[in-house]
This record gives sequence, C-alpha cells and structure tokens, in this order.
Amino acid sequence: MSFLGIDLGTSGLRALLVDDAGQPIGSTERHYDVAHPHPGWSEQDPADWITALQGAVADLRAAHPQFASLRGIGVAGHMHGACVLDAQDRVLRPAILWNDTRSHVEADALDADPRFRTLTGNIVFPGFTAPKLAWMAAHEPDLFAQAARVLLPAAYLNLWLTGEAVGDLSDASGTSWLDTGARDWSDDLLAATGMTRAQMPRLVEGSAPAGRLRADLATEWGLSGSVTVAGGAGDNAAAACGIGAMAEGAGFVSLGTSGVLLAARDGYHPAPETALHTFCHAVPGTWYQMGVMLSATDSLNWLSGITGARPADLTAPLGETLRAPGPVRFLPYLSGERTPHNDPAIRGSLTGLAAATDRNDLTRAVLEGVAFGLADSLVALQSTGARPTRLMAIGGGARSRYWLEVIATALDVTLTLPEDGDFGAALGAARLGMVAAGAGTVEQVMTAPRVTAEIAPDAGLRDAFAAAHRAYRAAYPAIRAIQ
Repeated sequence: MSFLGIDLGTSGLRALLVDDAGQPIGSTERHYDVAHPHPGWSEQDPADWITALQGAVADLRAAHPQFASLRGIGVAGHMHGACVLDAQDRVLRPAILWNDTRSHVEADALDADPRFRTLTGNIVFPGFTAPKLAWMAAHEPDLFAQAARVLLPAAYLNLWLTGEAVGDLSDASGTSWLDTGARDWSDDLLAATGMTRAQMPRLVEGSAPAGRLRADLATEWGLSGSVTVAGGAGDNAAAACGIGAMAEGAGFVSLGTSGVLLAARDGYHPAPETALHTFCHAVPGTWYQMGVMLSATDSLNWLSGITGARPADLTAPLGETLRAPGPVRFLPYLSGERTPHNDPAIRGSLTGLAAATDRNDLTRAVLEGVAFGLADSLVALQSTGARPTRLMAIGGGARSRYWLEVIATALDVTLTLPEDGDFGAALGAARLGMVAAGAGTVEQVMTAPRVTAEIAPDAGLRDAFAAAHRAYRAAYPAIRAIQ
C-alpha cells in the first residue's frame, strides 16, 4: 500500500508518496504564481492548484509504480484563505490568501465584538477568513450574494478529490468562525458576518475520513482499490504531525521566512491578548498554540541584501562558540510583528551602533534579535501553562549551529535536530491519510524522528541572555513611540 501527502503551499504544491511504514517513496513539486492586483492584496486562482496536483500525480505515477497501490490521501494547506463558490461549486473570484490585508478595517470591527475572542480564542487578524467575507459584503455585494459555499484551500482540494465539501478542525480554527473549545462552527459568529452553517464545509478531525476519492479520478490515475481522503490539516498542524508533536508540550521552532514556535496542548488554553494562535490540532482531543514572528530568516536575508554577502557567509565567521549578546540590538520588525504585539505598523531598528561596529556585530545582532522574538512567543506560551523543555529545530535557518546555540540559550530550552529526511507538512498530511485509511493509530503513525543532535542552553551565558531579552522587550515601546 502507498499513501499520498499533499502540501498546498502559497507558491507551490508538494506531493509526497510514502509506503505503509510511512517511509518516503518519492516526491515532486509544482509551482504557481500569486497575484497582487492592488497594494496589500494577495490572490490565487484555485484552478492553478488543481493543475499543480494533476501534474504532481502524473510525475509520481511515471516514476513510482507503488502509486498504483494508493489507499489514502491527506491534504495540508495554507490557512485562512477564502475560496468562494456559487451554488454549482463554481469559483466566483480568485481565492483571497492568508497574507492579504485588504480586510483590516473589517477585522478590527469584528475583533471589537467580544464574542469573537471569547469563542475562537484568537484575535481576528486581517488574514483570517471571516473578515475577508465581511470585506466582500461591503465591496463586492453582487458576488457575496452568490456565495453558496466558502472553503479553505485544503477543503477546496478535498472537494475536488471527493465531491464533498468537507474540512478539518485545525484549518477551520483560523477562520474566526469556529468555537475552538467546542470544536464546531459557531452560528453566532457566522451570523455576525452574514453567513450560515449551510455555507460552511462539514467538519471532521484531520485524521478521520473525509470521503472517498472520486471514481473517475481513481480510473484516470490507474487505481483499482478504494482510496480514503482524510480530513487533512492546516500547514502548521500538519508539520506537527510530521515530527510527532502530539503530546502536551511537544513542539518545534521553525526558522523559515517567518518564525514559528509551536507547542501541542492536551487542553484548550486560549490567551488572545498575547497574540498567540490557539487552534485545534489535527487529531481528536488535542489543541496547539503557536507564536508567530513575521521576519525570521527574512531578517538575515535583509542583512544579506544590505551587505552583499550570502547568509551562510554572514554566519560562518561566527564559528560555533556562543558569545554573550553584544551592544548592537536589532528589532526584527521588518514587516510588523504578530506575537506578542499584534502590530502591523511597527518597523525594525538597529541600536547601539558605534564606529567600531563591523559586519559580524550586525550578524550577531540579527541572530539575537530573532531569538529574542521567539523568546517573546515562549513567554506568551508559558503564560498559558505550557512548559516545553525540548523543541525540535526545523526550517532553513536551523542549518546554522551558532544560531541554534543563540536560540537555545535565549529560550532556555534544549533544541533537538532530526535525522536527515522529510518531516514537513507533506509527511504530516500523508500520515493523516494513513490513519484515516486504517493503516495505524495516531500513536503508531505519528512518531517523532530519530534525534541526531541536541543543543542545550549555555548555562554560563543564561543570565546574560536573560538580561539582553529584558532590554529587547523594553525597546519595543520606546521605538514604537517615535515611529
């Protein structure tokens, strides 16, 4: 038997085929564009997702005969997007994506209604789905009147795969329509945006069956047996499934374009005032919380652009021996900040510059600033009772040993490095497909990868980093006041 994990990303789709032990057989990627027709707008044609998926399936079929034994599919998708369909399930307009900010006025209005934070456990961010539909009601009333169904990107693929409008709870958590504690749509919140439950997909747990692969697709793909399509997951929940972060406190630090600190929770502990995201996990009876900073490796890429040196060439001269934070301080708010400030207007800064400041000083300041931004998310998590002591380090930035030393000490948490392999959202999606198809339980399938290295906090520098983090936190209101 084989199982297919689909990671529907913002810039492309990745498909991973695994065997019945969850080991990768092969993978492929297809890319597509994002349209920005106006400042702050970010849109995509859902037809491009289908084209990418069909191309990826063709690649896997051609390269791997094991595809013919496919028994389960899981879809992970970028969250918060609005795919608006008419009564015949035709797309009414390009999907409005997670990084689209046109609905900031509507988001502020919804967030001012205390029911939203109370029931969803989250701030209503402009990128979430509900304010997008409120924007359509105000600015595209004719299209809004035709909206028979609103689906998230992963649920749109589920509809295409199965013929059924069904989504999972982890993805639905980012709409501002879900009662996150009750794990169900809120009729009150839907009504507040002129929507009804009838316009929403049926909800299932991410590891539960959502439906069966359409017979015509099964024939087209050369499949003879029944194929189960799982509920799927939002991308971060799927990534947690990929590394086995299911139990209380288990989680990861992701150093990608943005930075994410995620911890699984065995209960519902919302704290919207901290700008943490509190979402349902992709498996029953579990939630997760995550802090998000908007510029992680993007900060190092910014410095790379300024200096003309590649990021790897910036970090290499630092070696692997950790030093105390230097006098130069970097606030990594290049595009605003999410956790803990929820401040789209704040911008980054460098302070403490001197005539003797060199490129290495600037590099250290950037690495430390990102680490302190992640530490802010950890403080927010700890305020809800989470106590992670070990976090897996993933993402492109995790290739820098020095950066990991900085983060481990700034967070006072041991970081673990997984063995080489594929542990992202596509694997998590494939694992959801396995569980939904009956190939194993959550406990059997969603295991952690073997750890190849551990990076413990530097006890001798713990106090120095704690002091520097306090100074970093004090800098935000001062810088905010003069911008």
